[in-house]
Order: sequence, then C-alpha cells, then structure tokens
Amino acid sequence: MGEWKKAMLVYNANAGANDIEKKLSQTVPVLSQEIKELTIIATSSAEDLKELCKTNASKVDLIIVLGGDGTVHLVINSIAPLETRPAIAILPGGTSNDFSRTLRIPQNLKAAAHSIVNGELIYIDICQANDYYFLNFWGIGLVTEASKNIDGVQKNNFGVLSYFMSTLKSMGQATSFSYWMKSNEKEYDGEAILIFILNGKFIGTRQLPIEGLSPNDGQLDVLIVKNSNLASLRELFSLNDQQVTPDQFEELEHFRVKKLEIDTKDEQEVDMDGEIYDSTPASVSVLPGHIQMVRGF
Repeated sequence: MGEWKKAMLVYNANAGANDIEKKLSQTVPVLSQEIKELTIIATSSAEDLKELCKTNASKVDLIIVLGGDGTVHLVINSIAPLETRPAIAILPGGTSNDFSRTLRIPQNLKAAAHSIVNGELIYIDICQANDYYFLNFWGIGLVTEASKNIDGVQKNNFGVLSYFMSTLKSMGQATSFSYWMKSNEKEYDGEAILIFILNGKFIGTRQLPIEGLSPNDGQLDVLIVKNSNLASLRELFSLNDQQVTPDQFEELEHFRVKKLEIDTKDEQEVDMDGEIYDSTPASVSVLPGHIQMVRGF
C-alpha cells in the first residue's frame, strides 16, 4: 500500500487495555517501518479519545485504533461529522473485534499490523442514527438485553463465549415489542423480539448468514426476528441460500433500504456497535463511502 507520511495510534487506557505494553511491542515495530511519523497516544476517557481524534483529524493521514468495537465506535463518532476525515485502521484489541473481521484483519496483533501496512484502502459506508453514527450494527430488543446481561467476570475469563452465554440467558427472557417502520418505498409494522440494522458482517465473532451483506453497498440491511424459537434460527441460517425467497419466511423479515424511520410502542434502548446510550424513535440512514478504511490482504 506504500508508506504513510503521518499516522496516530490511539487506545483508551481505561477500556480493557490489559497487557498494553505487550500489544504495543507486537505492533509498533511493524508499523514504524512503513509510517514516517507515528505518534502513539493513550487516552484517559471516552471524551478524551473523541476530542483527540477531532483535533488531529486534519493533521494525520491515518488513525490506527488499538482496541475493541467500542473504541472503534468512539473514533467513528468523532470523525464522521467532519469535512476532513483521515483513513482508519483497526488493531483488534478487544473481545469480539467484529468490524475488523469484516475488513479481513487477522486477530493476531502482529499479523494485524502487517496486514495494515500491506493492505488496501477501501471506501466504507457509515450509518447515521439520529445524531450518532455506527459502523457495524444498530439493534433493539434481544441484542440490547444480551449486552446488558454480559457478566464482567465471564467476559474477562471467557472472552467471546461470554456473549453467547449472555444471548442464551436473554433468549429465555425475551419479550416481544410492537414496531413501526417506514422507508421511501414501504411501511412495516408488527411484533418482534429483535431488530437489527446491519452494515458489518459479524456480531459476537460470528459471521451473519446473509447473502450479499456488505459494508460498501450503500444500503442498510434490516433484519427482523419475530420469535425466539428454533424456526427463527432455521430461517436465519437459510438467509444465504439463494434458492430461498423472503416470502417463504414466517419468523424473519429481511430487506434493504437507504433510509428508515423506526418507532416502537414502548421506548426501546438501542445497542450501537455494542454501546447502549440511545433509544427509539430513530431515523437511520446510510452515508455511502463516507470513510476510507484499511482492509487486510
């Protein structure tokens, strides 16, 4: 990909940055060979990280994020509104590292660093929900409950398994909610236990079985799950079967739009890229090719 002139490597010192010296020793020697000026900055809080990215966005060619999906989410929200946006690369330092998987970045940090300096720059869609931005997914219902049910001790001890343990726990407690949605073409309403608006291909390290799901197609993938039963799971795993048409589904609904208005009878907390701080109603739209990111080779 050629040398970068100026890059900034950032990490949130308070967001799971365990063994940070080891992580830096695995990555910095590789990166510094191809980057003429590499600045490494540890931030003390989410607000500190966001302000740092805003301040330096026009001064660097590349921001390298060492962290998990939550740290990447903060960086995206800090630079998405700006007119001058540097490229973004991810060093997967979290638990799931879902969007790095979509970008084909190896989960081994040294290999990830090599992948960044030898990879390719591609344009990636960013999605906007109300005044916020998300890169991987927007969700309400079961996904939010699963995120809230994650046990901190389990997360430290079992990593990605904690997400599956939390999801299984939440499925037994799942309750449906009434929703209403409107795109430029159609209106939708009904009962669901889970609604996803997707941009990335992975959630909780698992690749979603949806044919054609892409982070640079200029569209939002909307997935509605109506019940927490085996029929829903069977239909989910048939989404990548080209011989199965959407009208054959009874427990799921899947469609693609560029913009969507969504509301619920009862206010629902929203999970964006694993972070919960917004709620319904929401206006969600895609910003095609809004940012450049490094994809692995």
